[in-house]
Amino acid sequence: MSIAILRFSRGCFDMALPPRVFFTVHEVTARWGCNIADVAGWADAGRFRIITGIAPVRCGEEVISGKVALSPFDLLPLFRRCGTGPSEGQMRRIQPLNRQDWLLITDPQGGITVAVADMMILAEEVHAFEEDNDMVRRVAAGPGASTPYDWDGMTVALVQRIHDRGLPSTQAELIAEMQDWFAEQSDGKKMPDSRSIRRRITPIWRALRREEA
Repeated sequence: MSIAILRFSRGCFDMALPPRVFFTVHEVTARWGCNIADVAGWADAGRFRIITGIAPVRCGEEVISGKVALSPFDLLPLFRRCGTGPSEGQMRRIQPLNRQDWLLITDPQGGITVAVADMMILAEEVHAFEEDNDMVRRVAAGPGASTPYDWDGMTVALVQRIHDRGLPSTQAELIAEMQDWFAEQSDGKKMPDSRSIRRRITPIWRALRREEA
């Protein structure tokens, strides 16, 4: 029985987990090597949204709950560059993720408390920001680092493809081909999402396109 359980547990750990859905604000600052004030500024400029989750509150005639966007400048003391700001602030207006208007919280009066530790950014918006700014995520290497995907093998396959046949007409085609490569290597069991592949391919694609131009 113990051997069967051990084998089952190993099988569970071998399974590839789905991509991340959220990154906390603190994770993003570490990921990008920037200050929390920078993250607040980019969010205020509309590059991405800082969100959190809330219990039901009343905004006039509406009751809002779940994921909502925050206005960084409404919580400005939390994002001090010097790091001396408080860890919590009072939020008085919110924006549901599927809407463009901001709603004033009327009950409880004075708004609700939100902590920096509970602030997040959608992973898709993090990745889009990285792509727009030619940022390449550095994957940890060395003892203790692991990934379910053979990224080094993909890079070799990518170089061979470009050497033999050149670049396809679109980057999407190249990404699809690399997804097919992962599927062939793992019998369709371990395929990273297209966004993860795009992050690794984009710097190469742009560099070669500039050379062609």
